[in-house]
Amino acid sequence: MNRPRAADVPPGAVAQSTSLPAAAARQRPGRPSYFSEETLSRYAMLLYGIACHLLFLAVYAVLCLFVGNLWLPRTIASPASSVPAVAVVIDLALIALFGLQHSVMARPAFKRLWTRVVPPPIERSTYVLASCGMTILLMALWQPIAIDVWNVAAPGLRALLWTGFAAGWLMVPAVSLLINHFDLFGTRQVWLHFRGVPYSPLPFRTPLLYRAVRHPLYVGWMIAFWATPHMTAGQLLFAVGMTAYMLGAAVLEERDLTAHFGEAYRRYQRQAPMFVPRLARVRTSAPSAPPRASEACEPALERVR
Repeated sequence: MNRPRAADVPPGAVAQSTSLPAAAARQRPGRPSYFSEETLSRYAMLLYGIACHLLFLAVYAVLCLFVGNLWLPRTIASPASSVPAVAVVIDLALIALFGLQHSVMARPAFKRLWTRVVPPPIERSTYVLASCGMTILLMALWQPIAIDVWNVAAPGLRALLWTGFAAGWLMVPAVSLLINHFDLFGTRQVWLHFRGVPYSPLPFRTPLLYRAVRHPLYVGWMIAFWATPHMTAGQLLFAVGMTAYMLGAAVLEERDLTAHFGEAYRRYQRQAPMFVPRLARVRTSAPSAPPRASEACEPALERVR
C-alpha cells in the first residue's frame, strides 16, 4: 500500500496518533512501565539495601576474626606499633567515635532530620552502611597494646573460653532473628518500598531470650568481647570501652522506648532485668513485648543498630 503524503494527512492527525501510546498506557493501569523514574528508583533502593546488608555480614565476619586474633595479617592482639600511652589515646578516640556514630544516628530526633535528606526507605540501610564504615575505620586504625593480661594455658579452660567466644558471636545474629533480622538491617524496609507496600513497625513482643533479659543483643556482644583465652591490654581496653558504650546506649535506648511504648515498656522493665537474668523468675502476665534494638551492628553492630 502507498503511504499517504504529509499533505494528505488531516490536521490534528499527527497529534492524535502520537497520543495513542499514552492513551493505551492509561487503559492498562495494572501494567506499570518498568523504565519509569519511580520504578528505577525502587530498584536502586532495593539493591542499595541488599548491598548494605551484605556488607554488614562481611564486616561482622572480619570483626570476629579481628577480635579473636584469628588468621588475619593484623588483629587486635598484633605486635604493638605505638608506645602504650599513644595507643591508649588513639584507641579511646576510635571507641568514642564508634559510640557517637551508633548512638546519635539511632536517636529519633536525628532520624527526623536525617530523613529530610535520605529517603525514609533507605534510612536504616544508610545507618548500617555508616556503622560498617566506622567499624572498618576502627579495625584499620586500632593500635594494639601487646601486654598480656591473661593467657590461659589449661586446655580445658581454653576450650571453655573459645566455646564462649563462639557462642557470643553466634548469639548476636541469632537474637536478631528472634525479632526481625531483616528489619534491623534495613532490608525489610527497601523490600516493602519496592513492592509499594507502606512500612509498618514491628509489634511489641518478647520472644525467648527477651523474656530473660531486655538486651540479649548486647549480652551477646559482651560475651563475644570478653570470652578469650588470651587477653592483651589492648583487647582489654577494647572490651571495657565497648561494654561502657553498650551500657550507656541501653539507657538511651530505653528512654526512647519508654517514650514510645509508655506503660507497656515500663511493665516490661519491671518483669525482665537489663542484662543478667534472674535465677528464679516470678510468673506475671506477659508484656506486650520489646521492640527491635535501636543500635545496629546495633551495626552494626546494633546496629555493627
